[in-house]
Amino acid sequence: MASYVQDKAKLKARLRRIEGQVRGLQKMVEEEKYCVDVLTQVSSVMAALQKVGVIVLEDHIQGCVRGAIDKGSGGDTAVEELIDVVERFVKAGPIAR
Repeated sequence: MASYVQDKAKLKARLRRIEGQVRGLQKMVEEEKYCVDVLTQVSSVMAALQKVGVIVLEDHIQGCVRGAIDKGSGGDTAVEELIDVVERFVKAGPIAR
């Protein structure tokens, strides 16, 4: 079971809000809105997605990683995986190139 299950409703609500923001962005582009306004909305969507990622990451650490360490087996693997995922998460920050 996914460790974010306790936050599933909150995550789904955030993702629905983000989905609406993205639809709004599509409309802005279609209507050729001012560049700065579009960029401001893009920044807003990116921040919202980052927050979703932080919630899932926190739940993963508290659930999956802590569970692997507490069991005494797989802890090293879980920590290595965590380092990899944090590295990818950080790289995908505000401006990924």
